[in-house]
Order: sequence, then C-alpha cells, then structure tokens
Amino acid sequence: MKTVSFTHMEDGTFEDYQLLAEQSAEHNKGLVDRVLALLKGLEHGPSGYQIDRYQHSLQTATRALRDRADEELVVCALLHDIGDNLAPENHATFAASVLRPYVSDENWWIVDKHGIFQGYYFWHHYGHDRNAREKFRGHPAFEKTALFCERWDQTAFDPAYDTLPLEAFEPMARRIFARSPYQSPGV
Repeated sequence: MKTVSFTHMEDGTFEDYQLLAEQSAEHNKGLVDRVLALLKGLEHGPSGYQIDRYQHSLQTATRALRDRADEELVVCALLHDIGDNLAPENHATFAASVLRPYVSDENWWIVDKHGIFQGYYFWHHYGHDRNAREKFRGHPAFEKTALFCERWDQTAFDPAYDTLPLEAFEPMARRIFARSPYQSPGV
C-alpha cells in the first residue's frame, strides 16, 4: 500500500493529500457495512428487556415503516441505538454523529435528542425529570421527535410483535449511506 511522504501533516504535498483522499474514499465505501455490524453487535447483549437491543432496533424501524415514515427516517429508526455498546451514556449523540452527513437536519436532531425524549417514559422511576424534553419545546422537530418515541421507540420491546428482519432494511441503509456526505435533503 502506498503511503505519504511526510511525518508531520504540515509537510504534506498536494500529491500526498490526493493519495489520502483516494484511500479515504475507498475506505468509506465500507462504512454502511461497519454501521450494520455495530447494529448486529447489539444482538444477544444484556438488556433486561424481553428482547435484545438488536431486535428493539429492528422493531423500531418496522414500526416506522408500517407507519409510512419516509426511507430516511426508517433508517434513522433502525440505527437510533447503534451507540448503546460503545457510548452507553450518550448513545443518541453517537448514532446521530454517524448519521449526520447523510440525513436531513430534522432527522439528525430526532436521533440526537431521542434519548432525552424517551426519558419521558421512565426517568421518573429513577428520580429524574421526565419532562426534561420540555427545554426543547419550540424547536421545529420537537413534535416529530416526541412522536418518534411515542409511536416507535418506547413501544418497540414486544417479543410478540411481527418484526421485519434486517434484510428488509439493508437496501434502505445502503441507499442512505451512498449519498454524498452533507448533500442529503435539508442539510
């Protein structure tokens, strides 16, 4: 494999940075596979719920799809918890950061804030403010984020639900991640 000529970035040449851009573009072609591997990594993990976090993610996306959400939002529903294993205390921001270059501002915000909005359903059991989401009231995506959690996220822990397999969503994810970064609608 070819490498650059420098050991300090400031010493790089145009050719060096062209080489890095080419190698980065090639590496980025595998991004969706790495993201889907993160999703699959949620399977069989400890959760305490009646289903694992992988099934929860599939079920959230299934509910979004059946509720006729657009493809981008379905993919956001699928991937909204991919940070659970690597960033358990800020999993929503982790997932939103991965999705950011490929989704609209609104859908990025929904994923980024879903953890706080989801808190409405259980934070009071831990002595926390279940209404913490209210500090975002007035934001253009507030209602859509509340509905994301109400209809799809907080209801997606049902082992009897007819959940679609990953294969139903993989083509959608591939289309979203095939977009030119930061060229998606609304970005």
